[in-house]
Amino acid sequence: MSSPLQQTIETLAKEKGIEPEVIITAIEDAVLTASRKYYKSNENLKTRFNPETGQVDLFAVKQIVESVTDPAIEISLGEAQALYGNEAEVDMEIEFPKPTDVLGRIAAQTAKQVIFQKVREAERENIFAEYNERIGEVVPGTVKRFETGDMIVEISGRVEAMLPRKEQSRAESYNPGDRLRAVIKGVNRAAKGPQIVLSRTDPALLIKLFEQEVPEIYDGTVMIRGAVREAGDRAKVAVYSRERDVDPVGACVGMKGTRVQAIIRELRGEKIDIVEFSDDPISFVMNALSPARVQRVAIIDDRERVMEVVVEDKQLSLAIGKKGQNVRLAAKLTGWRIDIKSEEEKRKEIELQLEGLTIGSLEEGPTTSVVWPGEEPGGEAGAEASVGEAAPEPSTGEAGAEAPVGEAAPEPSTGEAAAEGAGETTSEPVEPDRIPEATAPAPVEPPSSDAPEETEPAAASTTDSGTEPEGR
Repeated sequence: MSSPLQQTIETLAKEKGIEPEVIITAIEDAVLTASRKYYKSNENLKTRFNPETGQVDLFAVKQIVESVTDPAIEISLGEAQALYGNEAEVDMEIEFPKPTDVLGRIAAQTAKQVIFQKVREAERENIFAEYNERIGEVVPGTVKRFETGDMIVEISGRVEAMLPRKEQSRAESYNPGDRLRAVIKGVNRAAKGPQIVLSRTDPALLIKLFEQEVPEIYDGTVMIRGAVREAGDRAKVAVYSRERDVDPVGACVGMKGTRVQAIIRELRGEKIDIVEFSDDPISFVMNALSPARVQRVAIIDDRERVMEVVVEDKQLSLAIGKKGQNVRLAAKLTGWRIDIKSEEEKRKEIELQLEGLTIGSLEEGPTTSVVWPGEEPGGEAGAEASVGEAAPEPSTGEAGAEAPVGEAAPEPSTGEAAAEGAGETTSEPVEPDRIPEATAPAPVEPPSSDAPEETEPAAASTTDSGTEPEGR
């Protein structure tokens, strides 16, 4: 390239990272727009860059027709043959050169604006096509400036990217000129200003840093099955080994913690918990709550994915973490809703449940079984009666009737045996403190020696021996 315009095109193409043909097309469009504003006619104008002269030529294109209706865009066949001979035919187009040196300053300014706009659009399309395929990739950059809290970072030495305030870690602070590494979170085609959006809080940054620092993760021997972060404070990573002989946690930690320490330094001191992944949800939850030691885990609702975790009293604060951070990250990592309780809380909960069952049974009232004399305890003829209430009369039709304690038995029917003693006998002992005072039986007083002898038949005996009285 020899002309100054050609040299400028080549320099601009290298600076913007676009092809020279894109800039040439932009210049042709700019000259065409300026020419239309200058000539203000209905002519079909066309521009073409001449590489030999390094100039942009302007033409008025006319079509050959039999009969001319619009002289601005049409020419008759006779006129065309007079100019170009018999080669001219109907429907062919003829280009008539027009001068460009008369466009003036205003037209040149318009051409300049069009060139800048076309070059900018081409540059943005080029950036979108290149970085849209690199979403999730970690790129190095240099802090260039700050705009209302957002950080403008220069990546690849020529492209500006934006690190929004919400994607910055609160534990980090940078100054213009500082170097950093960030993950590409997205590329916006229609945004004004930087199109590339970076992030320092996305879990993808943590995963990519582990891939760069741990060879076993890079070659696929160890897999990262999940990662969650609260940027600047804590992060949890679940790892899984495809080979039995390879410890996934040890591979990520490295000798004396060298591998994980490099990642912690990059994240400005963020704590990282590396846990082993398991297909068993209970084991996975126990591992995810590390460094707390879990006593037992129970699945409360498998459909809603709810678990109850019991830990020692001393481990409760460690399992919950600062402001619930540990259990919150564990829940995000496992996908289960975790309810943590200490052993003391669980014991009290069980005691309350048992106490409720006991109170419910006492409200129904205690019962004792009544055994009739001459029958075995627990027999079919035995009936149950509440303590302090009189036992019902037997329904077997026996001649004997029950005599209350301390009263004489009624006379038996003629031809039948004498009534049997009716002392109540319980099949199991009843505690005195459980018998209400109102229903406790009155003590039996011995008969007075001064009392006259009864002429009625002898009453049923209420002795402790439980023997039946003799018949009359």
